[in-house]
Amino acid sequence: MAAATAATGVTEAPLADGFPSRPPYEGVWRFTAPAHDSAVPQARRGVRDLLRSRRVPLQDDVLHGLLLIVSELVTNAVRHAAVLSPSVAVEISVRDGWVRVAVEDNHPYRPKALVAEEGQTGGRGLLLVKAITAEAGGVCDVEPTAGGGKVIWAALPLAL
Repeated sequence: MAAATAATGVTEAPLADGFPSRPPYEGVWRFTAPAHDSAVPQARRGVRDLLRSRRVPLQDDVLHGLLLIVSELVTNAVRHAAVLSPSVAVEISVRDGWVRVAVEDNHPYRPKALVAEEGQTGGRGLLLVKAITAEAGGVCDVEPTAGGGKVIWAALPLAL
C-alpha cells in the first residue's frame, strides 16, 4: 500500500504553563490503494506497522480488534464499492486518548449492519465491526463525503 501525503503530520505542541507537549504518537495518516482484494492485507499491514512504529499505546486485544475492523471495512469497500470507486482510502487518526480508523470510497450506498442467515458465509462484516467497537468502549458510524461517497469509521480508546 503506497503512502499518500499525510493529511496532517505529527506536530509537537510547545510547552505552555508547565503542561507537557502532545505525545509523539499523535497524528493523522492516510493511505490509498486500488480497490482490489490485495488492498485488504496491505491496509491491515500498513495500519499495524504505523501504529507500532509510532508506539501508539494500544492493548493487544484492542489492536487486534482494530486490525479486524480495518480488514472488514476495506473488504466491504473492495467487494461492494469498486464499481464506482477504483481506489479506497484508509485514514488513521490518533489523538486525545483515541485511535480512529476510517475507510472511504466513492460509492453513495450507506450500508447497514445486518444479521446474516445461519450457514451464510458472508454479510456479517459491519455487525462484527459494531460488536468489536462496542466491546472496546468505542464508537462507529457511516457518513457521506462531500463527493457523494461515504466514509465508515470506528474510534477505540487508547490504553493510557
